[in-house]
Amino acid sequence: MDRELLKKKICDTIDANREKICEIGRSIYANPELGYKEVFASGRVKEVYDELGLKYEDGLAVTGIKARLKENTTGPNVAIMGELDAVVCPDHPNADPVTGAAHCCGHFAQTAAMLGAAIGLNAVKDEIDGGNVIFLSTPAEECVELEWRKGLIAEGKLKYLGGKQEMIRTGVFDDIDVAMMVHGTNFDDNINCSARNVGFIAKNVKFIGREAHAGFAPWDGANALNAASLALMAINAIRETLKDQDCIRIHPIITKGGTLVNIVPDDVRMEMYVRGATIEAIKDANKKVNRAIKGCAYALDCEVEITDLPGYLPMVDDPGMSKVFEENARLLYPEKNIVHMEEIGGAAGDAGDVQAIIPCVQGGVGGFKNNFHSKFFQPSDEELTYIVPAKIMACTAIDLLADDAARTKEIVANFNSPYNVHNYETIWEEIMGE
Repeated sequence: MDRELLKKKICDTIDANREKICEIGRSIYANPELGYKEVFASGRVKEVYDELGLKYEDGLAVTGIKARLKENTTGPNVAIMGELDAVVCPDHPNADPVTGAAHCCGHFAQTAAMLGAAIGLNAVKDEIDGGNVIFLSTPAEECVELEWRKGLIAEGKLKYLGGKQEMIRTGVFDDIDVAMMVHGTNFDDNINCSARNVGFIAKNVKFIGREAHAGFAPWDGANALNAASLALMAINAIRETLKDQDCIRIHPIITKGGTLVNIVPDDVRMEMYVRGATIEAIKDANKKVNRAIKGCAYALDCEVEITDLPGYLPMVDDPGMSKVFEENARLLYPEKNIVHMEEIGGAAGDAGDVQAIIPCVQGGVGGFKNNFHSKFFQPSDEELTYIVPAKIMACTAIDLLADDAARTKEIVANFNSPYNVHNYETIWEEIMGE
C-alpha cells in the first residue's frame, strides 16, 4: 500500500467530517457520566460504528466497546483507545446536577478523536494489509466512587477499579499487539510523544470508635474522628522519609466524619491514594502509611479496618510506539514543538496497566485551558481537541501496518516486560500480597 496516499485520503476524510467529529465531542462533553455508567457516551460510539458498518462487541467491562476495522484478517492488531468517563467536579458549569460528574479531564475528546480516526481509516480499509485496527472505548479511567466500586467488587461484578484493567482481565486485549491513545493537555504549541507517570494503590480506611454523649460523658467514648485526624498528621510526618526520586504522593480525604454533633464519632471513613514512580516505591510508602494509621487508631483506643485496592501501574510509554507517533506528528504538524516529557508526572491512569503487557503510547495534544480536574477546565480549540489527535493516530496505524506490519513486529520483538495478558493478574497479586 502507498502510505502517503493513504494518509492523505485519511486526513481529507477526517477534514470532510470535521463538524460531525466535533459534534460527537460536544455532545459527550454536555452529558458527563461516571465510570461504569457511561450509557450516553457508549451509545454515541455505537451510532458511529453502525453508520460506518463496523462490527463491534459491547458490554465489555460493563460499558466498554470493541470494534474492528476489518473482518477475518491475519497479522498484528493495532488498537486505538478512547476513554468514556467523566470525573466528579460538581462546581463545573457543565456538571451533571445529580451526580456531580463533569468532563474535566478531556475524555470526551479522546472518544471523539478515536471515532475520527475510525472515520478516516474506514475510507481506506480495503487498501490496508498486514493486519487490522481495533477501536477500544474504555470505561472508568477516573478512579472515583471507591465505596461504590468496592461494592461491585464484593458482588463479583468487577475485580479492578479501572476499565482497561477489567478489559485485560476479561480477555479484551488478548488479540491486541500494540495500542495507542491521546490525552489532552493545556500546552497548545506542543505535541507530547512520550511521558512517564506514577502508579498508585487506592485505600479505604474505616476508624471504629465507641459512641457516647459528646457533652454528658465523652470519656465513655472512643473518638474515631480524633483517630482519623491524628492519622492525617502522622501521614504528613512521614513525608520526609520518602525519597524525592520515587515521586510519592499521598492525598487522603475524610468521606464520613461522624453522624451527629452531640455524639462521639464511632464510624469515620477515609479514602486515599498512595502514588509512586515504581511498584517498589509504592509498596514501601503504603507500608509506612498503614503503620501510621494503625498506630493512631491504637493511640485513641479505636480499631481500624484498612482495605487496599489495586490502583494503576506506573505509566512508561514504549519507545518504539513513541517513535512512530512522533514521526507522524512531525509530518502532519511541523509547526508544533514535538516533545518527550522527561520528568515523571504525578498523574496516573490505567494505560499504565496496558503498558505493562503490550507496547503502548499515550500521546498528548493541546486544546484545553485552565487546570484539569477543576471547575475552570474548558475545551478551547476544537482542531487540537478532536482533529489533530484523530489524524496522528490514524496515520500512525498506517505506518504500523505497512510492509506486512514490519514496524509493529519489530516493536513487539523489542518489548521487554515479564508480563503479558496471561499473567497480568500476578502483578497485582504480588503488590497486594505484602
